[in-house]
Amino acid sequence: MSGKVKACYACQRNGRLTCRRTRLGEPCLKTYPLECVDLLRRARVAFQAGRTLKENFRLAQLEAVVRMLEEHECDFVDALGRDLHKPRFETVMSELLLVKNEALYAFSNLKKWMQPQHVERNLSTTLDECLVVNEPLGVVLIAGTWSSPVQMCLVPLVGAIAAGNCAIINPSECTSHTSELLHRLIPLYLDNECFHVILAGASDLPEVVELKFDHVFFTGNREEGNRIAQAAARTLTPVTLILGGKNPCYVDCQCDIATTAQRLAWARFHNAGQSLVAPDYILCHADVKARLVQALKCCLMQFYGPDPRESRSFGRMVNLEIFNRTRDMLWRSGKVAMGGQVIEAEKYIAPTILTDVAESDPIMQQDVFGPVLPVLTVNNEDEAIAFINKQEKPLCVYAYSNNSKVISRLMSETSSGSFCSNDSILQSLMVALPFGGVGASGTGSYHGRYSFDTFSHRKSCLLRGTRFECVTYLRYPPYEDRNLSLMTWASTLSQKSQGWCQIL
Repeated sequence: MSGKVKACYACQRNGRLTCRRTRLGEPCLKTYPLECVDLLRRARVAFQAGRTLKENFRLAQLEAVVRMLEEHECDFVDALGRDLHKPRFETVMSELLLVKNEALYAFSNLKKWMQPQHVERNLSTTLDECLVVNEPLGVVLIAGTWSSPVQMCLVPLVGAIAAGNCAIINPSECTSHTSELLHRLIPLYLDNECFHVILAGASDLPEVVELKFDHVFFTGNREEGNRIAQAAARTLTPVTLILGGKNPCYVDCQCDIATTAQRLAWARFHNAGQSLVAPDYILCHADVKARLVQALKCCLMQFYGPDPRESRSFGRMVNLEIFNRTRDMLWRSGKVAMGGQVIEAEKYIAPTILTDVAESDPIMQQDVFGPVLPVLTVNNEDEAIAFINKQEKPLCVYAYSNNSKVISRLMSETSSGSFCSNDSILQSLMVALPFGGVGASGTGSYHGRYSFDTFSHRKSCLLRGTRFECVTYLRYPPYEDRNLSLMTWASTLSQKSQGWCQIL
């Protein structure tokens, strides 16, 4: 067989399962649920054989992830360039380095994470051993989104590997070149029985979920997340959902306008605005609105020049569906203060600032995955907090102010998956902080130790001997008042000395 030809298990439904082959560089055909049955079976056999349990195995797989990213950096840059017109700088910084940091952090801390955790004993377990053991869940499904197609697949995968699971990864069909690259590379670096890449479309994913995994980790929009959660519920499969949402950003009258504008412009317009964690709209104090809008205009000119279409630092919409939705919202909302140009043939939307935006405008009714930043006006932080709390709980809340009391109020009086003051997005990238949603923006969290915990079962273990039956016999029938009195007295002593009560 030619070296340029590789096997691809992708198939088409022609009454039965058929296999096809593709050439390197061509998008792989879809993987349908019938094929996933075999991959799931292979992964489950590998897990049940204990293949993933050893620390050395997990370390070797984490090391292989890092090696894959280092040896194929140019391939990832090329694939993301084809899919999203993503600049090399953004690919390396927000995709590859982030995954490498996660893998290296897990590599350095794995021994500590795997150790059983001893817990406080009570009077009746003084001579026993009470501990919590981290068990891998089994075979997990990781479904990534198109906005960060490498990061959203591989960061959860690092946690699944560290926790000792087998995994099936489903990259987004929207970023076909990146998905094909992961489909090709992962079998070359990771264990071929424990880790598999499938290419199921969004419409097929609920059917895949119903095949019964031990955990499903999904990143995407709320509509798809709702379908995934319903499919998982039918087999009682636990889920982690990292969903989108309209992330608000309050800009106070007491802030450094120039720095605020730079950080906001970077956060909103990197990756052409296609981000789950970017600020979705600004609630700007009326006293500084004009200055902020002007500063944002200056930043966009500095970042992308007079014609962002010619800039090597600005991306494109992932497909025409996202392009059309964003363009239609833009044209039907507010007033364009800067930008607004669109070219359908290139899936290009210029970095756009909207003013005079009303709460009822289309841009405020849907998640925005594009380079459009609506600016609304409020008179103080009270109005901003009230506005935020009227909406569904977002994935992120941002606040810019030099007044610590204002920051404290925004942080404590709103609810969101995460919070960041005087910057944006960074809280979602740190390995030491958990990241996830709340309410409508998702459930569960990941990054660093929190990824390990997400893919682990914390099993309670009590290791007892058979001594002191002279005490424990008090709990056995036939029940006597004298025995109850003795146990109550002993529990009272335990409560006084340890602050809690138990004697069994």
